[in-house]
Amino acid sequence: MVTPTADRPTRVARVAVFTVFGLNGFLLAMWVVHIPPITDRTGVSKSTLGMFILLMAGAGIVGMRIAGPLADRFGSRTLVGAAAVIASVAVIGPGLATGPVTLAIALACFGFGNGALDVSMNTQAVHVERAYGRPIMAAFHALFSGGGLLGSLLGAATLRAGLDLRITLVSAAIACMTLTFAALPRLLRDTDPQQPAAEDPHQKRTAPQDFSGREHSRKVLALAVIAFAVLLTEGVAADWSTLQLREHLDADAATAALAFGAFSVAMTAGRLATDRVSGAFGRVAVVRYGMLISALGLTMILASPWIPLTLLGWALTGLGLSGSVPQIFTAAGNLGTDKAATDMSRVFSFGYLGLLAGPAVIGWLTAVVPLTTAIAVPLIAVLVCCRYAGVVAPTSTESGRSPIADRVTGKDRD
Repeated sequence: MVTPTADRPTRVARVAVFTVFGLNGFLLAMWVVHIPPITDRTGVSKSTLGMFILLMAGAGIVGMRIAGPLADRFGSRTLVGAAAVIASVAVIGPGLATGPVTLAIALACFGFGNGALDVSMNTQAVHVERAYGRPIMAAFHALFSGGGLLGSLLGAATLRAGLDLRITLVSAAIACMTLTFAALPRLLRDTDPQQPAAEDPHQKRTAPQDFSGREHSRKVLALAVIAFAVLLTEGVAADWSTLQLREHLDADAATAALAFGAFSVAMTAGRLATDRVSGAFGRVAVVRYGMLISALGLTMILASPWIPLTLLGWALTGLGLSGSVPQIFTAAGNLGTDKAATDMSRVFSFGYLGLLAGPAVIGWLTAVVPLTTAIAVPLIAVLVCCRYAGVVAPTSTESGRSPIADRVTGKDRD
């Protein structure tokens, strides 16, 4: 099998999308690292902050749902630019807030811009991946994590240096807008002839008929449910892993923090490797076996009497989850209709609900069962994902087979 070679505009577009994913992670980190001084400045309590974060998440879902149809109508490149500018400007808002009301408004604006950017940049990533002719989606998500790490380190450094957070946030906004304007002309137009979907007129004409109506709606719903379950597990790991290690095995605060560290490092490393695995074995294998790895990790967490084994369990959970979301988004963006961004916005927003619901469900369960026992909820979720991993299989609009599968069956297309 000959690996497709991308032309120069497509390679440049890939770098531009990397930039957008990185700046998105960077902007989120800029908000997160400044939460303590912002809450002190505005006099917001922890409980009120929790409600405001939910407000921000709700605004993000609204942004996702609005951005999808707009990206289909005006092109994902246009929406990436608009959403990135909104998110860049809005990150300044929390730093300027002087009380609860202004902080709530600022977070709603930031959440809206971030949600719109999530959908539009992932839609653009699908277009670039099509033009490449091989899996590259997971690398984009790894760059998001890298941007978050850079933002965290830079934010921590400016706080340690005593720099006014307003100066930091304004500088971050200017830098991100500059990067946005530099990257925007290099993104692909949604109708670029480089994309395989546009190369075969017969396929382009018949695919929407082959995969539309009720069947299309069922496929979108199935992908949304899988996204919900995967991101539910990711949300639980992000919010509860440290406390689980501390309560279950009486670890000190520094050791307990290693739980989320192990999860995060393994997830980032996994995303850097996922594209090669997906290219070799296919999307379904990435999700199915990834979920099995996560299930093994969560089972170890439930049963482990030792700190090192629990840390390994959280690392395996992160490794298993790392490749699934990119495969789900790629599947959602390649359903064979002219509403790819709308499909992605539906899947993305439902998955985002899982990211929010997971930690909340665990919190409610801890009122009646130990925290470690409550980890059975994400374990069940990943097993369900494993069972129904076939939903991410390529449709008739994609080439869809893996090189190894082609060689094994003797159906190497090239």
